[in-house]
Amino acid sequence: MRYFVAVAEELHFGRAAARLHMSQPPLSRAIKRLESDVGALLFARSPQGVTLTPAGSVLLDEARALLDHADRVRVRLSAAAGVAPLTVGILGDGTDRGVARLAAAYRRSHPGIDIRIRDTDLTDPTCGLRAGLVDVALTRAPFDETALTVRVLRSDPVGVVLNADDPLARRDGLRLAELSDRRWFQFPQGTDPVWQSYWNGGRPREGPVVRAVQECLQAVLWNGTVGLAPLGHDLPAELAAVPLLDMLPSRVVAVWNEGDTNPLIRSFVEIATAAYRH
Repeated sequence: MRYFVAVAEELHFGRAAARLHMSQPPLSRAIKRLESDVGALLFARSPQGVTLTPAGSVLLDEARALLDHADRVRVRLSAAAGVAPLTVGILGDGTDRGVARLAAAYRRSHPGIDIRIRDTDLTDPTCGLRAGLVDVALTRAPFDETALTVRVLRSDPVGVVLNADDPLARRDGLRLAELSDRRWFQFPQGTDPVWQSYWNGGRPREGPVVRAVQECLQAVLWNGTVGLAPLGHDLPAELAAVPLLDMLPSRVVAVWNEGDTNPLIRSFVEIATAAYRH
């Protein structure tokens, strides 16, 4: 299920394999075995990439629910067995150089601690923290911080992602008002309203619903929508990011439940603060 969700969110076997830290051939074989087990094609394959079939779309919703349930079971079993791993939620882009520095520093200082990573989509900026699925999250603000403790690690300027042939893509900078007549991507109903408002430039928008980073990029490629993204990340050659001159920076944060005295969280946040400072 995790392999399937990775391919479904990336819509590309190579990117999904990189995200899963594996090579592409065994991932392709695993997906073919899954398709054989369910008796239906889950992806339509072409030289340009892959798209979900109707059966794949149904399985994606079910797979996400199954994986969330499995995570809850794992947490409860670990607690019952007296095992003390640290589960870290990471939102959207685990390729951030700050994450790599943090992982290396934490391994050196806590070699005996079992770190579990929960890679989450864009619909929950707390990465499952409120549901008890993770101990601490590396994510982006703003979101509803009720009953949470937040440590800012870095601030990134934000730009608008456009098709490279869009006339606005040649500009050195844009203001939100210049995008008022465009369609934007948006998050599903029930997403944290503070989070939704930020990525929609502070006002209601219309456009396709997305859950993952790759879905956002595909929405721009296929539908000509616009959306906001932190600057400094690699984009396909067909897309361009133009700085927004009147947009508040996106803050990378570590967040955990208020009052949680787990010493592993405290040390994790201190190491994260140092790792993101470089």
